[in-house]
Amino acid sequence: MYQNPILYADYSDPDVIRVGQDFYMVASSFTYLPGVPLLHSKDLVHWEIINYCVSKLPFDKYNRPSHGSGTWAPSIRYHEGTFIVFIPLPDEGIMVARSKDPYGEFELNMLCTSKGWIDPCPLWDDDGKAYMVFAFARSRCGIKHRLMLVEIDPECTHLIGEPELIFDGEQVAPTSEGPKIYKKDDYYYILMPSGGVATGWQSCLRSKNIHGPYEYKVVMHQGCTSVNGPHQGGWVDTPDGKDWFVHFQDVHELGRITHLQPMCFINGWPFIGSDLDGDGIGEPVYEWTDPVENAPLYKISTSDDFQGDKLGLQWQWQANPNEEWYQLDNGHLILYCVTNKERDNLLWYAGNVLTQIPQSNAFTVTTSINLYPGEEGDIAACGIVGQKYSYAGIKHMQGKNFVVMFKGNVTDKEFEGKAEEECCDARPIDAAHVFIRLVVKEDKSYKYYYSLDGATYEEIGNEQMLERATWTGAKIGLWSANMNNKGSSNGYGRYDWVYIEDKAE
Repeated sequence: MYQNPILYADYSDPDVIRVGQDFYMVASSFTYLPGVPLLHSKDLVHWEIINYCVSKLPFDKYNRPSHGSGTWAPSIRYHEGTFIVFIPLPDEGIMVARSKDPYGEFELNMLCTSKGWIDPCPLWDDDGKAYMVFAFARSRCGIKHRLMLVEIDPECTHLIGEPELIFDGEQVAPTSEGPKIYKKDDYYYILMPSGGVATGWQSCLRSKNIHGPYEYKVVMHQGCTSVNGPHQGGWVDTPDGKDWFVHFQDVHELGRITHLQPMCFINGWPFIGSDLDGDGIGEPVYEWTDPVENAPLYKISTSDDFQGDKLGLQWQWQANPNEEWYQLDNGHLILYCVTNKERDNLLWYAGNVLTQIPQSNAFTVTTSINLYPGEEGDIAACGIVGQKYSYAGIKHMQGKNFVVMFKGNVTDKEFEGKAEEECCDARPIDAAHVFIRLVVKEDKSYKYYYSLDGATYEEIGNEQMLERATWTGAKIGLWSANMNNKGSSNGYGRYDWVYIEDKAE
């Protein structure tokens, strides 16, 4: 048996396919890059990160953090020997990434320029024609309840004709989004979440003509379970012919975690989950029989000793990666004390924050930090990224080193946001090396601790509460910077290792 959630981690808006005996899943990543993580599994339950579909975004805007923008809900398909991923950028248009090797480099092209088009999904029909279904972002164009269909060229390079309305859910399914289109037997099916992230449900449209008209049916809802708003996801089958549905649940502070549901067809309609309360509508299951037996028990990496010549796949920057931000040096991570020349030197505005998605609802992060200051105001720290964020580490000021703890607050939250920070604690230390420990509990409270010897730890700062970032859960972050706005610094922080346990010590 497996238990839900299969991943207590913010891989939001998942879509999944099977190629032979292997399963592949993609997810949103917004301003965090490389973007659109590509995960691999042999059983739909245990996953590993194998690649990213977008190494960097080809727009100058993303050279700095663009919270709330970036790569939204993608879809993945395998067509004629190629992995093809449709990726919406809500301010720029629909991007396509493709590769014959899921472990190799993905090539990018823009399918179309648009504003507010989101959640695209392609279908190649039996007659050789290709189509894309998509939804709208209310924050960009004021629409949130319509699905559109447009013909595209089979190579996914341009649109053919104008989009047509195929569903208007204003009355029965407000906030219709995340459509995934499939063809089975005589029907075209569109699975979509409706009603909003926190309290919505899964809907299905079906028609024998891709242009419609489409029938509508609710196929899964929260019912009597604690799984609120079982939301956006993808349908996939196993080699034995059984159907499954991967979707997310929003747990707010830590983002959108991943669930797996059994699926079948009854009278030509998909049924997802189990009818726990007898109302004829599927509800999420807490546990179920494993889809595939005796498969590898993959696990997503978290801790890192920074061996090798590349960053581990668990790490993402808060903007387009820049090789001038860091260096890997004989088992150490060097983060240079970058100055933000466009805005105040606050973590929320810094592209060079190296982030990681937590993999548990309670965890402990411990890291070893050395500061080699080049200028007054240099800092090297570890923290939590969110709309209320914080960090603790070593700062060089007044000619001395201090162990410090800062907290930040973000307003104007729907878009890039405006941040302010304050220092909560600063203690002089006669050292350039400190161990920082971050302990996050199940109640979403967390505290920082520091040690000079790696054995005895003292609290620093005050207790904080997790808060999500823009469209994502809170993330673990490493950051080195110069905070004085006086130009560049040749200082750096050296991180010897980061150790992460999926529990609060």
